[in-house]
Amino acid sequence: MSVTSVTGGAGGKRKQPSLAQLRAFAAVAEHLHFRDAAAAIGMSQPALSGAVSSLEETLGVTLLERTTRKVLLSPAGERLAVRAKAVLDEVGALLEEAEAVRAPFTGVLRLGVIPTVAPYLLPTVLRLVHERYPDLDLQVHEEQTASLVEGLNSGRLDLLLLAVPLGVPGVVELPLFDEDFVLVTPMDHWLGGREGIPREALKELNLLLLDEGHCLRDQALDICREAGREDAPVTTTAAGLSTLVQLVAGGLGCTLLPRTALKLETARSSQLLTGYFADPAPTRRVALAMRVGAARSAEYEELAGALRSVMGGLPVRVVSSGE
Repeated sequence: MSVTSVTGGAGGKRKQPSLAQLRAFAAVAEHLHFRDAAAAIGMSQPALSGAVSSLEETLGVTLLERTTRKVLLSPAGERLAVRAKAVLDEVGALLEEAEAVRAPFTGVLRLGVIPTVAPYLLPTVLRLVHERYPDLDLQVHEEQTASLVEGLNSGRLDLLLLAVPLGVPGVVELPLFDEDFVLVTPMDHWLGGREGIPREALKELNLLLLDEGHCLRDQALDICREAGREDAPVTTTAAGLSTLVQLVAGGLGCTLLPRTALKLETARSSQLLTGYFADPAPTRRVALAMRVGAARSAEYEELAGALRSVMGGLPVRVVSSGE
């Protein structure tokens, strides 16, 4: 899969590198070791060395500094390694999209999920994919929102499952459902087990939140501001909801949980009570998100519809695609 020459303007024809040469160079640039690079791409070491030498000849630059002990990238090699990886990534994306066109719901689908959604929705997602799309190779990546959006925009990820709105240009949101937040308290708390709690009650609570970077933290802070609380309500934070709930059980304060997380997280302790807000309760919306113009957009929209159809058993309000 190589092109040996192209018209090069005043100089006539100029050679172009082959994909095999670019793969060999990219592997060496990553591993800085010929044996490890050869093993990584399934090529013999002499063939790998020859491919890199041929690439240097084709480009007319020295890419590597070879010594008896190690391999280093030359200044030109450092610059061109980035280009080579970008070319290979684009070729990989082209092949994936061609495969998707030939046979929908086959090949790899790289799904990014936020930590406050993954443990509670992935069982439903994975069951649906297993039963309805058995030829789809679903690969799940759990990351915070900012990292997921970066991955989507860079092409590292294909589809996201997260809380919206994102407000990010070039990203299309496919809404799935809305869910209420509930208040989780220690056993002896005056709001424990109550219904119809006014949002204004949040102004007086010692509220425990997730660390910075979690969108759930930002949503909780927004809810507090809407309730009229101006100061930051948090003195203790946690990296995950499980830890947060254990802190509540230990009497350090209260926290807000999305309804989908409530059953799993509160089952970890008998020292917790749940309080429910008066209507309209604070909510969050969960959606799929894809790039504008994604080649597999029709598949992603179908997947969103399939997910809506199987979420009736969850404590959520399923929304239509137009909402």
